[in-house]
Amino acid sequence: MFTVAAQSENLLIKLRDAVWHPTPASMRLLALLGVITNAGIIVSGGVVRLTASGLGCPTWPKCTGDSLVPTSTPHHSPVNMAIEFGNRTLTFLVLAVAVAVFVAAYRLRSRRPALLPLAALQPLGVVSQAGLGGITVLTGLHPATVAAHYMLSAALVLAAVALHTRAGEGDETPRPLVRPGLRRLAFTLGVVVVALLAAGTIVTGSGPHAGDDEAPRFGFEIEQVARAHGALAWATVALTIALMIGLRRAAAPGAIQRRAAVLFAVELAQGVIGYVQYLMGVPAVLVGLHMLGSALMWIATLQVIFALRDRGPRADRPAGDAGGRRVRDTGPPEPPDPGVADRSGTTVPA
Repeated sequence: MFTVAAQSENLLIKLRDAVWHPTPASMRLLALLGVITNAGIIVSGGVVRLTASGLGCPTWPKCTGDSLVPTSTPHHSPVNMAIEFGNRTLTFLVLAVAVAVFVAAYRLRSRRPALLPLAALQPLGVVSQAGLGGITVLTGLHPATVAAHYMLSAALVLAAVALHTRAGEGDETPRPLVRPGLRRLAFTLGVVVVALLAAGTIVTGSGPHAGDDEAPRFGFEIEQVARAHGALAWATVALTIALMIGLRRAAAPGAIQRRAAVLFAVELAQGVIGYVQYLMGVPAVLVGLHMLGSALMWIATLQVIFALRDRGPRADRPAGDAGGRRVRDTGPPEPPDPGVADRSGTTVPA
């Protein structure tokens, strides 16, 4: 008993120090926690919708007309109320992490000023998300507000991944690691993935899982929007394969190629789940896995894009230490590709 209490106290002290006396390493761990919580709230929101608990708390900011917490009512199941209220409660956890990230970045601003704007987006985004969630409830789960709610979550994941990436690298001027054509291909892939996520919200807004039996739906035919969504999914896979081939032929750094391979694997798993759920009549469990997959695919896409440039090692790492991994000597340098920065930072003209 004493040992458990001592360990808990030690953990709280470490957490306090990570926020109030941050180091570059602890800052990155907090940023990672921000990525996890922002992705997690996407999944918990999906659970609310898939269990028809979207109006378990029929008003906002209160749960019922006269209480902030669920109270007995003949109009809503206690289970649905508990699920929706639990999701609202999780928002406070996400906000707490966001505030901790911002405070740590503020305390570290003299050493890493570039992190502060990205960190500030965390609490601002969570507050905006809570407000949009209230609008979603007050509009009776209109599919347009539900879609906006999800896309704002994707934007917060973008900010969180960007902060996590910046917290793990230096502050030198970005130097491209691949030629311009591959960078354009990767950015095009990112745009198509955003379109894919947006199309997914249209499919959701036209399908059976509305979050409540009386929630309005889009007037689209589910088969048509599902085909459009599938076409964007195939375009995403095709662009990823093209990028992987291009990276291979250009002998791009192994870290970039590995991230592209991870993205491809996530896309394959996501595609299998998507087709199976469609053929099986979109069962709730598979839809939930598909939502988790969408968050993971978005994160994997962002990791590929951010890996295409280098800002040098973080201040607390020695030269030659890339993200905690020692760079191996690969022999004499090959002639640089056009448009790729050399070690001096000079870009070789195309």
